[in-house]
Amino acid sequence: MSIATLMNHYVEAQQLDHLDGIKETGIPGVRFYRAPHSSARQPLLYQSGIIIIGQGRKLIHLGEHSVGYGAGDYLVLGVPLPLECEAFTDGDKPILGLVIDIEPAVLHKLVGLIEQQTTANGCLNTPSRGVHSVALDPAMELSVERLLTAMACPLDSAVLGQHLLEEIIYRVLMGPQGNTLFGLAQQDGHYARIAKALNRVHSDYAAPITIDHLADEANMSVSAFHRAFRQVTLESPLQYLKKVRLVKAKELILLEGKRANDAARLVGYTSPSQFSREFKRHFNRSPSTMRA
Repeated sequence: MSIATLMNHYVEAQQLDHLDGIKETGIPGVRFYRAPHSSARQPLLYQSGIIIIGQGRKLIHLGEHSVGYGAGDYLVLGVPLPLECEAFTDGDKPILGLVIDIEPAVLHKLVGLIEQQTTANGCLNTPSRGVHSVALDPAMELSVERLLTAMACPLDSAVLGQHLLEEIIYRVLMGPQGNTLFGLAQQDGHYARIAKALNRVHSDYAAPITIDHLADEANMSVSAFHRAFRQVTLESPLQYLKKVRLVKAKELILLEGKRANDAARLVGYTSPSQFSREFKRHFNRSPSTMRA
């Protein structure tokens, strides 16, 4: 049975016909995604993880780099990335997909086992620049099908879910984008250090964050930190922080009904006028229009 068919069966079984967004599944670390309509290019913040598309397609833009991915493809994001995305349904069929979190403990366990069994050091190269889509190979496709089948049964989810999750992460590690996950596991490598800095940005975005402090926490010089940060995210640290704050402010305005000045303060802006200018430049809409 195809991945698209299994995803549609899951929608029916879980009564998700009206879902427009992401929903947790019975397997911790696995979320199901459904979008009933196409959407124009818009700024979004993609969280780290493995993204698998079963139906529909998307086009993401990261700086000057564009990546298309659709049914039967997956992406690997080692770090959260602010980017722009276009989404396209397949006629009247919604976009369906899975988002799989990568738990550090699971990743380090699998990398340790792989390193014990292989001398294929080519897998341990620094992650390549940008984001790339990968077609599901037969082994990965079977793993995803087993995961979707288990998701439909609470008992299977409880007993088999974590093992199937580890199987998929293993398949990714051994695939064309495995170097991204190996880079995360190398704690002293630049990629892992920048990943930790990004975690700090996402948890403390409302606080006064200085680049000097982030570089010091990463045990890097400011110039080396800037260079490594841009290699991983294609953004400068300040530009990245600004985009995170703006996306968080948008969520506060849309989901919690916050006023622009309150949203600006809650995400770390001290100047409401600067916030309004940068918000409109980023989203092409003013905060008040977005709230309305």
